[in-house]
Amino acid sequence: MEFFRIIDKQTSEAQLQAKIHPKSIEEFTESMMFLEIVEANFIGLTLWGEFNISYNKINGGVRFALLDCPNALSWTITTGFPPEKDKIILHCTINRTKITIEFIEEIEDFMDEWEQGLKQTF
Repeated sequence: MEFFRIIDKQTSEAQLQAKIHPKSIEEFTESMMFLEIVEANFIGLTLWGEFNISYNKINGGVRFALLDCPNALSWTITTGFPPEKDKIILHCTINRTKITIEFIEEIEDFMDEWEQGLKQTF
């Protein structure tokens, strides 16, 4: 399943990459917390529990993934590409085609937090 948010803020790939990183996630969400760096990844607390989380600078922005999540939840924050080249695109995916309404609501809450944090920062 996919979840999208188009955030009407202008920024650049460099600004996204400079401001969004493992140690800054608490500035963007209420339900996430950086705990510690582990090799190339980090341990973080989410509303679903503690996970090993990857972080990558990618073309257009950044990507996070919950590496030990059974739903393979990952999200990107990018700019400069379709569907809205001059806005911030928040995109979240999981590896399921059917999930409970409760899980959909949790993902929507997660997206709401990131959207609010991105609007406040950019």
